[in-house]
Amino acid sequence: MHNNPIQLFDAVSSTFTYILAAPGSDAAVIIDPVDQHVERDLAHLKRLGLRLEYILETHAHADHVTSAGRLRQLTGARAAVPSGCGIPPAEVQLQDGDIVRFGAGETIVVIHTPGHTAGSMCYVWRGNVFTGDTLLIDGCGRTDFQGGSAAALYDSITHKLFALPDATRVWPGHDYKGQSASTIGWEKAHNARVSGRSREDFVTLMNGLNLPQPKLIDIAVPANRNLGLPHGV
Repeated sequence: MHNNPIQLFDAVSSTFTYILAAPGSDAAVIIDPVDQHVERDLAHLKRLGLRLEYILETHAHADHVTSAGRLRQLTGARAAVPSGCGIPPAEVQLQDGDIVRFGAGETIVVIHTPGHTAGSMCYVWRGNVFTGDTLLIDGCGRTDFQGGSAAALYDSITHKLFALPDATRVWPGHDYKGQSASTIGWEKAHNARVSGRSREDFVTLMNGLNLPQPKLIDIAVPANRNLGLPHGV
């Protein structure tokens, strides 16, 4: 059963934020919020009569600063983060296979998908998977920092995400081409970096990208390990 999330976009970092609303209740979860958009996100919640229960992070981002800490202060929601990403202020340190429960019986399944970073996680809810920087539309996240591994990313995508039903909707953490969603079936058949490519070829491809470092990495990663709040707060 599908239940579409609310998809919001930050044009500066090409980052998607998602709000998940529990049918039949006022409970909500937000995934990967961005610090410049606290007011926007709160306005969406208020407009829809939603009460934020959880703030989820897919990893410690290198290209923007999260608003998780501020949203927690303003709403009383709990922060839930991948346990392997070094974000100690979060109340909930997620492990592979954990279940995040909200609303009246809503469940989010946690999948540890290392590769982009060592601790990266994806979240499955009502026929949707929120893939962060692990799986993008027709692409995938880079693997050259924060404990990244091309081999681990290939395994995470092909063994874990591609094991989901083909109809599962893919909601990525970023898009740079004006796309918004895909499906597991489409990515299995068409993803330019993964489809039809062996593990060895994928590792060679990823290790040869030679991408520049994200401009904000030295600011964003330390901030995000404190939920976007100044250190000492």
